[in-house]
Amino acid sequence: MTSPLSPRLLRAGLVVLDPDSGRSRRVITLQYNPDSLTRGFQLKTAGAEGGARGEALRITGPPVQTLTLEADLDAADQLTDPEAVELGLTAQLAALESLAYPSLAAVQDAAALLAAGTLEVVPPPAPLVLLAFGRRRLWPVRITELTITEEAFDPMLNPIRAKIRLGLRVLTVNDVGTDGRAGGLAMAAHQQLEQLAGRARGGRLADLGIDRLP
Repeated sequence: MTSPLSPRLLRAGLVVLDPDSGRSRRVITLQYNPDSLTRGFQLKTAGAEGGARGEALRITGPPVQTLTLEADLDAADQLTDPEAVELGLTAQLAALESLAYPSLAAVQDAAALLAAGTLEVVPPPAPLVLLAFGRRRLWPVRITELTITEEAFDPMLNPIRAKIRLGLRVLTVNDVGTDGRAGGLAMAAHQQLEQLAGRARGGRLADLGIDRLP
């Protein structure tokens, strides 16, 4: 039995928000937290080769940050849920897959406009996706890659064990501006980063074998 003094285990997951109102549409919780999270940064600086003197120290905007995570799903741990017994992991995987598609209503509306002679149909904004990786790391993201490997099936061919690989790009003010729900989330993530950096324990020059700077 779990002790009441045991810390609550937080789950990583995705929050799907309405792009206009910012209300939560769906929360997709990862069944098991990933063993690793790979983050890459492409810096944006003004000091390119051949640039003007003095520009090398200028940062023109937030970096392009990409995230890659892998997670496991197993229906065997959900056998107390009647839906899991009936569908296996089909519904959970569909919730993830749906993030890669426009809504059916949007597809039907676009088809109707084209049939009516509209020359250019602007697609509606997709839902805003937020990656929650603990309380202090909430990133607005765009899904760039989704790979699903189904590894075992029940007699009805419902997947009962699967691995997912998610590629994400963190959205910054360069992508969404500073206004609206997306802009507010991007600014909040930037603010949280600076607050965490401010809590890092600093070192001393002597730790680096330096008596004084030139």
